[in-house]
Amino acid sequence: MRATSTWQLPNGWVRISSERWGPFVIRELVRRPDGQIVELTARRHRKGYGPAPANTASPVGARAVVWAPHEIGWWVGALFIIGSACFAVGSVPGLSSVASAKLISSVYFIGSLFFTGAGYLQFLQAINARGIGERHGIHRWFATVPHGLGWWAAAVQLAGTVFFNVTTFEALKTGFTVHQENLRVWSPDFFGSICFLVASWFAIEEIRTPGRGRRWRWSEIPWRIVWVNMIGSIFFMASAIAAFVRPATDELLSASIANTGTFLGALCFAWGAWLLLVELGIATHYEPTPRQPAQRP
Repeated sequence: MRATSTWQLPNGWVRISSERWGPFVIRELVRRPDGQIVELTARRHRKGYGPAPANTASPVGARAVVWAPHEIGWWVGALFIIGSACFAVGSVPGLSSVASAKLISSVYFIGSLFFTGAGYLQFLQAINARGIGERHGIHRWFATVPHGLGWWAAAVQLAGTVFFNVTTFEALKTGFTVHQENLRVWSPDFFGSICFLVASWFAIEEIRTPGRGRRWRWSEIPWRIVWVNMIGSIFFMASAIAAFVRPATDELLSASIANTGTFLGALCFAWGAWLLLVELGIATHYEPTPRQPAQRP
């Protein structure tokens, strides 16, 4: 597949350099008509944040946007926080001794619905990304954008949330044989965890800067987000593997690892979702288009 830029430049804007990962363009440096060099990244584009001044670090002490219901990005972060909180509550150590399995399963199922809501909104961001200076909004509800790495990250993660819908819904039922338990509850959990791992990997590659390797970039909010989510995905994967029911004993491979993995993974996802709100706040500091000089009277 040939690498194709995911954004169109306005008249007068000039590309200086372009960087890619495989067939995907992930970063470009562009000169605006006023001479300023700005950076276009695939992640900012799909989120509708526009270009940013080149070589600008995240502001020190950046704060999260706690209320911005007019922004899709705010809803993505808020819904992921609520969904993560449900998974964290459902896997609190010792909860099973004071709460029924039905109640815990219900909490998980509710959390999975919030995950899917957030995942779909993230998918909407990716398919409705507009050109520089164009108004962003929801213009279509489903589309494929195979030339965009961010679309793949959003689409795969959305698929993962649907798998979690299935596994948590099936877990509400009782009376399964071991084979049925592994097929209807464990399998979608396992595949959903794989999707989260793959989506996290795509998100990491989306912000990778070629030539700089994978050096520590903790000061950059997007870097924190993708790596915190990757750690959360690893915890979820460990939990899924440990939740396999052994036919010989009718017991999980490791109930403690399954529960702990879910709890720690949920905390990571909640943290990553909170950082999405920080990223939203930082994005408002950037001006997508150059200011026009004031007209003389």
